[in-house]
Amino acid sequence: MAQAAPRPRQQHRPQFTLNTDGHPHPRENALVGVTVLLGVVAFVTSFFDNLHILTSWTGLIGVITGLTGLFVSVTTAERFAVVIGTGAAAFGLFLGVAHGGLFGGAW
Repeated sequence: MAQAAPRPRQQHRPQFTLNTDGHPHPRENALVGVTVLLGVVAFVTSFFDNLHILTSWTGLIGVITGLTGLFVSVTTAERFAVVIGTGAAAFGLFLGVAHGGLFGGAW
């Protein structure tokens, strides 16, 4: 009796996705990306005193973008990334303001 040979199992590698519900969310994913990017820039530049203007503005825009992203996010993965990016942007904003503020003038 002829029997079919079993196929070798393909290993399924988990893929990183923010769309855990199976639907595309281009606007929400764009907000996540912008928030994380601005958060990283604000966080990294916050350690340099002379970059406080860049730090403050990227932090402020990152916080605003992050709060908007939290408001419209659909999946938990999107919210997780947005909260991390917003926290990094807020950290940069606070240190940037402490080092000289948004406009850089010594008042």
